[in-house]
Amino acid sequence: MIRQLTAVIEKEGDGYVALCPELDIASQGNAIETARDNLREALELFFETASAAEIKQRLHDEVYITQVEVSLG
Repeated sequence: MIRQLTAVIEKEGDGYVALCPELDIASQGNAIETARDNLREALELFFETASAAEIKQRLHDEVYITQVEVSLG
C-alpha cells in the first residue's frame, strides 16, 4: 500500500530539515534530496513499528500548506 504524505523541507544551518506534518516526524540531510530520502525512511520505519492505535492517534488526515501575509513593524 502506498500513501501520499507531505514533506516540508527547509534549510537549517549547513543542512536541510524535512518534516511530515501529518505525523509530526522529521529528519535531516546535507542536501534536499537526502533530507527527503531520510524522512521517507523514518516514515517507513514508523509505519513498520507503530501499532494501529498509535498511527490513528498521530495521523492528521487534513493538512493545509499556505502562506500568510503579515505586517512587519
